[in-house]
Amino acid sequence: MTTARYRRIVLKLSGEALSGEQGYGIEPKIIQSVADQVKEVAELGVEVAVVVGGGNIWRGKVGSEMGMDRANADYMGMLATVMNSLALQDSLENFGIPTRVQTSIEMRQVAEPYIRRKAIRHLEKKRVVIFAAGTGNPYFSTDTTAALRAAEVEADVILMAKNNVDGVYTADPKTDKNAEKYEELSYLQILNEGLAVMDSTASSLCMDNDIPLLVFSIMEEGNIKKAVLGEKIGTIIRGK
Repeated sequence: MTTARYRRIVLKLSGEALSGEQGYGIEPKIIQSVADQVKEVAELGVEVAVVVGGGNIWRGKVGSEMGMDRANADYMGMLATVMNSLALQDSLENFGIPTRVQTSIEMRQVAEPYIRRKAIRHLEKKRVVIFAAGTGNPYFSTDTTAALRAAEVEADVILMAKNNVDGVYTADPKTDKNAEKYEELSYLQILNEGLAVMDSTASSLCMDNDIPLLVFSIMEEGNIKKAVLGEKIGTIIRGK
């Protein structure tokens, strides 16, 4: 039997990863592919939590640039993550995977409120837990949510699935043909070199709590399973 390297993971999906080539909304084939890959991992006995962004529907930063109040724009972004989370829940349950959505903003008609002990109990019962609505506070990204929830549920790793890149590079590989891919990095390097992996709050939180981060591409089928099995893909970030 195949043995997973990690016991409990937090999978971080950007909203854009769910939109496919269209760049907005939810692409059914993409979300079904993600659900199928999560199923593969869950069947290995791995406890899976997911944090989904909302950039395919709304980005708080864009609203702020339009002149909106930043807090209101961020709250709209949190609601967008709930829509993505419910869509992912539906896809997972169509594959027979028991799932719970927990939101940081209370909306009992559609999801449970986030309760740490309850989330851990769901994970122990092999239910996939999807954390929606960010941290429940404006000015914090879903990257920070992933780092915070990973620390709270004592996850072994954060798997950051990207739709446009297969790891961390010295520069944007789309615009710089000389960009080189890192195989391993430290959080201090990310912070000191200003590498666009996750925001500084999230990076600091991961570093302080010694949570490794693996950045990889979601576009290749089976990559989530490869990451969980410890195969060499993407870029691993850890320590100081």
